[in-house]
Amino acid sequence: LLQYFSFPCRYFRWWIKKTRIEKKSAFIDLLCAVPLQQIYGCPLGGIGGGTITRGWRGEFCRWQLNPGLYSYETVIANQFTVCLRCKGQTIYQQVLSVERPSSLQGWNWGYCGHYAFYHALYPRAWLVYELPGQKVVLTCRQVSPVIPHDYKDSSLPVGVFIWEVENGRDEDVEVSIMFSLQNGTGAKEDKNGGHWNEPFTFQKDGEWVAGVLLHHCPDVNPFTLAISAREKAGTGVTHVTAFNPTGLGREVWQDLLQDGRLDSPTGKSRLTEKGEVTAAAVCASCRVPAHGHKMLELALAWDMPCVHFGSKEKLHVRRYTRFFGSKGDAAPALSHYALTHYEEWERKIEAWQNPILENSQLPSWYKSALFNELYFMTDGGTIWMEVPPDCCAEDLQGPAGVGLSHLLPVLREYGRFAYLEGQEYRMYNTYDVHFYASFALIMLWPKLQISLQYDIAAAVVNEDVQPRQYLMCGQTSQVKMKNVVPHDIGDPDDEPWQRVNAYLMHDTADWKDLNLKFVLQVYRDYYLTHDSLYLQDMWPVCQAVMESELKFDTDNDGLIENSGFADQTYDAWVVHGASAYCGGLWLAAVCMMCKMAEVLGDTEIQQKYLDILNKGKEAFERMLWNGKYYNYDSSGSDTSSSIMSDQCAGQWFLGACGLDQGQFEVFPKSHVLSALKTIFEKNVLSFAGGTMGAVNGMRPDGVPDTSSVQSNEVWIGVVYSLAATMIQEGMVEEGFRTAEGCYRTVWERLGMAFQTPEAYREKKVYRSLAYMRPLSIWSMQLALERRAGRTPAPAQLPQGPTPP
Repeated sequence: LLQYFSFPCRYFRWWIKKTRIEKKSAFIDLLCAVPLQQIYGCPLGGIGGGTITRGWRGEFCRWQLNPGLYSYETVIANQFTVCLRCKGQTIYQQVLSVERPSSLQGWNWGYCGHYAFYHALYPRAWLVYELPGQKVVLTCRQVSPVIPHDYKDSSLPVGVFIWEVENGRDEDVEVSIMFSLQNGTGAKEDKNGGHWNEPFTFQKDGEWVAGVLLHHCPDVNPFTLAISAREKAGTGVTHVTAFNPTGLGREVWQDLLQDGRLDSPTGKSRLTEKGEVTAAAVCASCRVPAHGHKMLELALAWDMPCVHFGSKEKLHVRRYTRFFGSKGDAAPALSHYALTHYEEWERKIEAWQNPILENSQLPSWYKSALFNELYFMTDGGTIWMEVPPDCCAEDLQGPAGVGLSHLLPVLREYGRFAYLEGQEYRMYNTYDVHFYASFALIMLWPKLQISLQYDIAAAVVNEDVQPRQYLMCGQTSQVKMKNVVPHDIGDPDDEPWQRVNAYLMHDTADWKDLNLKFVLQVYRDYYLTHDSLYLQDMWPVCQAVMESELKFDTDNDGLIENSGFADQTYDAWVVHGASAYCGGLWLAAVCMMCKMAEVLGDTEIQQKYLDILNKGKEAFERMLWNGKYYNYDSSGSDTSSSIMSDQCAGQWFLGACGLDQGQFEVFPKSHVLSALKTIFEKNVLSFAGGTMGAVNGMRPDGVPDTSSVQSNEVWIGVVYSLAATMIQEGMVEEGFRTAEGCYRTVWERLGMAFQTPEAYREKKVYRSLAYMRPLSIWSMQLALERRAGRTPAPAQLPQGPTPP
């Protein structure tokens, strides 16, 4: 225990070395947390090409263009401005922002927020402006190409703004929408010099797009921003190539005010000097008849095709370059493609979302949560990279090799995918957390889940013998053990995939949940995709990690034991001996080993794990069942009888795979129902009046377990998985009531829209903004669909290879 008391000193020494000497950022910065800003709205961009988040007041305020690294700057020059003209005279010109900044004071700021409304249903958002006194209503619909089962358009770094103009006047009105944008992200490097802008036009298939390219030229990861508008009959597009966003801005304002157009100079701008910032603007204009309606279409695209991570060792190429090239000149083509394809995207988005939105049996808050939590699929520091064309299987599998026959074909076809544990917890594909979030991937982009699993499988059989000290215990051991699932595949400020396990708190080789979560996901993925080639490839890896896990069954009773430290995803909550969480995951994984062996015809392995399962079930019930629920652990300590909200995690996965009844019933159904009802009564209803979800740990007397910082928290992603388990077991009303508390707390009471944290407490405390785990809400949707009979029956081995 004394080792843990010295953790603050070890962490501080490490933090000083990392941030002050190495000039790197900490993978978890406990000293400089990201401050809460209750401003965020729906992010722009597809999967893996970077994101730009707009706030609910329309500002551009969160930037993730360099992979996995965030800038939280509101760039005041990035605005939409409206100009109205009647009978040749400008009657109204207004920046559509409530701000009153110190720069660009020559512009008309301070739009009254009373006349604006924001709605978001990811990947779309709507901003409605009722222009005061003008009888004109503007609706800006924001669209990003995030489309399930689409592996092309969903990768594109673009966003489209469709401006619907309703003219309630008795006369025609000329309407112009000006989109201004600063060259950069609002960071210090915007002033480094060497940046420049140029106008462009792009024509294909008779469709014209015009705008301005803003070339941003740092030494590492240069990129181009593009603002553009669609030219068509009745719509004119003009531009300003460059202006100073730190000055008064009068020249741009007067230019627009004069005739509702911009001057559209030709040629490139000069390079910026050191200390200088530049910006550009594009303007779309049309005439709207009296009591009529028109539409203006604008777009934002960004092209950072080739990227280095923090180590700068390897050059990586993003997924979208497969379709638009990697030379850094794709922004015009991306802009054109977005403006000519967004209608198709919206049709696909509506076809996906409408069956859920139109289901009157589902509560409105659930529909909002289900789709809006998907923001993290793109805005989780997400990367989607191509495999180099000259890459061979050995390059991907590492020195140990693992015989994954379809690893190279899968990664070549679908690329490599990774997302952060959280915007503040900077590790890619943190596997104990991805276990929860993976339902969003397997249901919506299953090939990305399969790709991710191949990467993990390749990492399993390799080892990294470099020694390092772990911060929590102070002990030194190697970075990665063989035949153990890695905690994560690396830090974006280092070299992901090449150096895994950026997590330094614990030596996760002794964690009890990682190996099990791999096995559980393998069968779940197979059950939902029927991909027999995947199952065959993963089977030897499953056997290897389960063999590694067997050493934790120290008394040979068929049940693994925890080791007296926080050796699982609850990495600050100590557990001794047999435990409900890890023991339940173990039995579920053993059950799935039996099922996979049956499907693959491996009778010897099937019998081996069937024997373990029979012993383990008896031990689990004997050591942990207390007549109402499963005890936290078997230690007999003061808190071993705590009621853990996540005690049925194994049953959650079994139920999602149709292995929760008949010969595959691992946990007695009566015990599962009793445990869930106890959790609902104690952890949900007896905590914060039943309005904040389920607290992780509750004492039998109805007082939260305060033995650890995590036992006293609510984990949103765990609550969503708990709700899914309740729905699977027929407790539908209780499941929705449980999950609703989290949605109301995060999205309404705390104002944490599009930055759902990992955890909060009943009062004043939250932790780790913008976190991966809440994507587990898609397991609720799977449970609902399974109840409605719309998921596959338990899979049998298909005949012949599965087509790509």
